[in-house]
Amino acid sequence: MPNLKPIIFNVLILFFVLSCSNNDSEVITEQPLEYLEILNVAYGTDTNQKFDIYLPANRNLNTKVIVIVHGGGWSAGDKNEMNGFVDLIFQEFENIAVVNMNYRLADENNNPYPMQTNDISSVIEYLKTNQNEYVIDNKFGFIGTSAGAHLSMLWSYALDTNNSVNMVCSIVGPTNFTDSAYLNNTNPDIQEIINLYGINAAIEFLEEVSPYHRVTSSSPATILFYGGQDPLVPITQGIDMRDKLDELGVIHEFTLYENEGHGWEGVNALDTWVKLKAFINNNL
Repeated sequence: MPNLKPIIFNVLILFFVLSCSNNDSEVITEQPLEYLEILNVAYGTDTNQKFDIYLPANRNLNTKVIVIVHGGGWSAGDKNEMNGFVDLIFQEFENIAVVNMNYRLADENNNPYPMQTNDISSVIEYLKTNQNEYVIDNKFGFIGTSAGAHLSMLWSYALDTNNSVNMVCSIVGPTNFTDSAYLNNTNPDIQEIINLYGINAAIEFLEEVSPYHRVTSSSPATILFYGGQDPLVPITQGIDMRDKLDELGVIHEFTLYENEGHGWEGVNALDTWVKLKAFINNNL
């Protein structure tokens, strides 16, 4: 009779290993992801081509992203000025990631367009390329103030060729550089803004850089906030944009604070956030 002890022993060893493997697979579970923030991520070679990214705990590949774009007349400003929006979003939303971006600033040698919309394209492409590393969705919303609102709308309406944007928020953002309230205005601050895009620019070019002229019926949901006493952004910029969105059937909301200027605080600031929060909930 052959000696079966080695065979039995080997079978028992194999059974023990398989049993341990099966038990281990049942015990080992994927740990939920923790909150993570990474500051000054370089998306280009210029010192201003950096963004901060804030990733919520327990995120997954359905975690939407809000991109925040600061103002400053296309020639100034910094992402740190928008940190309050980052804090608000994380206070109210458990599963939204935030990207707070800088972009190259315009000067006498560097026009804002297309330089700054190219920077937005670079940020979106960077986020999509690193989607699995960050564990986020490839769907985005924008919140912009002043020049940042203009850039957010312009990119979302004209340059989002993959329909990646679900919503965009404009807080006192210029929308139409062919508006007579801009072209015929003698305010030197307004003229300085227009001059960034070329004092003798052709109407066709001014239309190209105007969200009002680039919006279509398939543009993303848009929420607009404007001040009735704004010295830099004529009231028609918001009203005409509202009417154009309405004409095209684009989901939108519009709020005009009659007695506010180029920004506000207090009760109206709270009202802006309450409306924006609901809009994010419904459209992002």
